Amino acid sequence: MTPPAPPPLVKTLGVRDLVLFNVVAVLSLRWMATSAAAGPSALSLWVLAGLLFFVPLGLAVSYLSVHQPAQGGMYVWTKRAFGEGHGFMAGWCYWVNNVLYPANLLIATSAMFTYAIGRGGTGLEENWTYVLSATLVMLWIAVAINIVGLQAGKWLQNIGAVATYLPGLVLIALGVRAMLTQPPANPLTLASITPDLTKFPELNLWASVAFAFTGIELSATMNDEIRDPRRSMPRAVAISAALIAFIYLAGTLSVLWVVPSGDVNVVSGFLQSIQAASSAAGPTLAWLVPSCALLYVIGNIGGVGAWLIGPARVAFMIGIDRYLPPAFGSIHPRWKTPWIAILVQAGLSTVFLLLSVIGKGTTVERAYLILLDTMLLIYFIPFVYLFLVYMKVAAAPGQPRRALRVLTGVSGIALTTFAMVVACIPPSGTPSVLLFELKVVGGAASFVLVGLGFYLRNRRGMGRR
Repeated sequence: MTPPAPPPLVKTLGVRDLVLFNVVAVLSLRWMATSAAAGPSALSLWVLAGLLFFVPLGLAVSYLSVHQPAQGGMYVWTKRAFGEGHGFMAGWCYWVNNVLYPANLLIATSAMFTYAIGRGGTGLEENWTYVLSATLVMLWIAVAINIVGLQAGKWLQNIGAVATYLPGLVLIALGVRAMLTQPPANPLTLASITPDLTKFPELNLWASVAFAFTGIELSATMNDEIRDPRRSMPRAVAISAALIAFIYLAGTLSVLWVVPSGDVNVVSGFLQSIQAASSAAGPTLAWLVPSCALLYVIGNIGGVGAWLIGPARVAFMIGIDRYLPPAFGSIHPRWKTPWIAILVQAGLSTVFLLLSVIGKGTTVERAYLILLDTMLLIYFIPFVYLFLVYMKVAAAPGQPRRALRVLTGVSGIALTTFAMVVACIPPSGTPSVLLFELKVVGGAASFVLVGLGFYLRNRRGMGRR
């Protein structure tokens, strides 16, 4: 039985919308704190991750968007290149990761919100009653707006992108002022910025900063809603990639200049740095901290919206193909959105958030890192497929620039695989290595097995029909 064709969608996204969508999907200012906490070597790791992962990813997405445009992005690309089973697994892992991602992002956002209300650094960000309440409210606001439709939802993402980028520029401006008026809080020498990749913290950081560059592929899931996608996608990828790389690198340098790496909070260190730099500049800039905190919160709500819109399109296409329950392939009768996929994703994210904090002695930071490592394992599986598809399609014998494309594809696969391996290694100070592995590896394996069960069951069902 041939699956029904997907319903026609409205082409509402232009280059500007795509650039802003990519910015809000990829750029998360908390990564500057995560990296700066490891010291000046983070600067080199950003450059390495950019060259070895972000550039190959951008090239792959641009090429496939031009030569194989398809609603559903990497799910359809993988299905075309390697068959239904591999396509389903790529799409399933990409979608199910977003059961985890909103919780991860919004835990950090709830900590930032304490600065917006003047409670930053008071311990409120460690209060789980507050964290859970704030996280769930923000999640379901984004859900409601995006169920209403992309016409409304794109403005959440557009506003979110601006709200994310402005605090980054503020931090960089304060960093430049600090560079002109005070010595660095961390030694910035050739030796200090050279990473020691024989040590686990450096390896773990490299995996983290590679993860921070993902998301540029997300807009490709909405191909049928983009005006002139073959022209718009490559332009949007190039522009947004430059904007994102600038903020990450210059922002991390600014954090390192004003806050000692050992004092950087991996969750709220971005605003911690703005607070330190604005205080040094004088009391007239005290308003910057709550203002940037509020912008950051708005930006992250926009980011959650982006990560609901894109993956929901993947689940929508899988539902159309009947490898997920057919309800996933349905659209809202009034707003023409894949509302079932969005609701299921948000509901599972809520459940996972509640479960992730169970355990004696768990802190916000520990849960944050566990969520990150679990997410890395699941999320990077589709990227292995993406680079393999790119190499098969773009680097086939006879294709122009084949050697360069093979090199970029291999680079992307190598760093992706490396990040997955590192995610399985518990950080120092983990109270129970066994519990860590059960949560991270066991959780990721469980999600993959559930997906395999869906695929086999529904494949047999289609055979009977």
